[in-house]
Amino acid sequence: MTKKLEDKDIKLIALDMDGTLLNEKGEIPEENRKAIKEAHDNGLHVVLSTGRSLATCKDHAKSLLLKSYLVTVNGSEIWDTKGNLIERNLVDANHIQWMWGLAQQHKAKMWATSCDKLWFDEMPENVRELEWLKFGFHIEDNQIREKVLNSLQEKKCFEISNSSPVNIEVNALGINKARGLKKVCELLHISMDQVLAAGDSLNDISMIKEAGIGVAMGNAQDFVKETADVVTLTNNENGVAYAIRKWALNREAAEIKN
Repeated sequence: MTKKLEDKDIKLIALDMDGTLLNEKGEIPEENRKAIKEAHDNGLHVVLSTGRSLATCKDHAKSLLLKSYLVTVNGSEIWDTKGNLIERNLVDANHIQWMWGLAQQHKAKMWATSCDKLWFDEMPENVRELEWLKFGFHIEDNQIREKVLNSLQEKKCFEISNSSPVNIEVNALGINKARGLKKVCELLHISMDQVLAAGDSLNDISMIKEAGIGVAMGNAQDFVKETADVVTLTNNENGVAYAIRKWALNREAAEIKN
C-alpha cells in the first residue's frame, strides 16, 4: 500500500454495481443503503460508475436517493441528476459490425448497447446506421475467449475490459470509468485523489488505480485485488458499507456495523 489512506480527504464515492453494490441476487443490501445515506448526510457525493446503461441503473439510483452524477456504460455516458446527458462517447459503427461478425464466427454469445436499446444474441440489419456505446462477448470456453481477445487486441482501437471472468467488454479506445469520473470531478471541483472507488472486475481497474482510495471487493478478480489499495468484504457481506464506513467516513472498527 503506497498511499496513506488516513490522510485522504474523500469527497466522492464511486461504486460499481454488479458484484459490488449489488449482492448475488442483484439486490442492494440494506446495510449498503444505510452506509450510502450516512455518506450523503456527511456531505459526500455517491456516484454509480457502472457498465450498465442508464435504463438498467436509473431505478437503483432513484431508490438510493442519489444526488450526484451517473457514469454509465463503462464511461461512455455521463448523466446528471435530472437525466440530462452530459457526455457521450461512441464506438464506431463499423467496428460494431466487425465485432458482430467476430461473435458469429466463434459462435459466441454477445450483447451490444446502442443509444436506445440493449441487444442480446442478435443485431439489427442497419447496424451501421445506429449509434453504439459498447459491445460485449460472453464466452465460457477459455480458448475461444482468448482467440476473440487476441483478435480485438490486434485492432489496437478498442478499450477492452470485462465485468466477469467469462466475458469481454469493448468500448471506444480511451473510454473507461476513470475518464468518466475525472469529468465528474471537474464538474464538482474536486480531484481524483478525493475519490474512493470500489469494484470487482477489470472494467473497474482504471478508476481503482486513479482514485485516492481504490477498493477491491472480497469477491473481486485476483488482478483487481492486486491493483487496489485495500480489499473489503464481499458483495454478499455488505462490502460496500464496510468500505464507506472504514475508509470514507473513517469510522473506528467498533463503530462499523456490518
